[in-house]
Amino acid sequence: MSNSKVAIITGGASGLGFAVAELLSSKSWRVHIFDLNEPNKATDCTYHKVDVDSWVSLSSSFNAVFKAEGRLDFVFANAGVMEKGRFYETHEASLPPPELEDMSIDVSLKGVIKTTYLAQHYFRANQHGGKDCVLVMTSSIAGIYPQSITPLYAAAKAGILNFMRSVAPIFYDENGVRTYAICPGSVRTNLLPKEAWDAYPQEYLTKMEKVTSTVESLVHGVSMSDSWGQKLENSTVGIAIEIFVDDVYFRKPPDPCNDGMSFILEHMSPVKKEDAGQRSA
Repeated sequence: MSNSKVAIITGGASGLGFAVAELLSSKSWRVHIFDLNEPNKATDCTYHKVDVDSWVSLSSSFNAVFKAEGRLDFVFANAGVMEKGRFYETHEASLPPPELEDMSIDVSLKGVIKTTYLAQHYFRANQHGGKDCVLVMTSSIAGIYPQSITPLYAAAKAGILNFMRSVAPIFYDENGVRTYAICPGSVRTNLLPKEAWDAYPQEYLTKMEKVTSTVESLVHGVSMSDSWGQKLENSTVGIAIEIFVDDVYFRKPPDPCNDGMSFILEHMSPVKKEDAGQRSA
């Protein structure tokens, strides 16, 4: 078993994933990068060619890491792709339109769900179970605010938020796993071409260092305060952290619409895991 803490980072070959991988690696973590592409910079991290849209590829790679390391402490479900922006194209009216390309849903949402499912399994397989393990999912400001130009990407990122809020209480109550989502503003990465970034208002770009330091604080369970003065303690889970330029904001679930909904949310949720699955007759 490794004496160092072990992390798996999907989409870790470049951009935010690579920045977090390098940060943890510099602090003696054993970091495994899952990506279809190799890192374009030299790194002490271990690269695995992984397609997060493929269950066989993703699950076998998780298994290989756990067998080699004997532990897993942190998973950063970060892989994502931007859609091509063709949802609104006009097509010949006498024929059905071509099938919609939905890689943004497959990778950015389904990939995160599959990664979370595997993280749960291998966190539990640790010698001490999932206690003090951490899962962080990458959503986006597009998961909070409408984004008309990329509606599928926005749908995927919004889906991550409610998925995270749904599983986080169960993960913590049952296994001690702390789960969060980050919602960065526009960080200059390879998701968009250089021309698009150059046209973006530079004063509203979110700093990479602010995102990576926020992830690091979540991993280590550091008490944090946001730009509204809200506190985030180590035992608080299921929070989405919006990161814009150099500020952070803790985004809780929406308030219930009335007393009836308050009752339902308080007394009926979270559903115990043994009641959540299908039962045979």
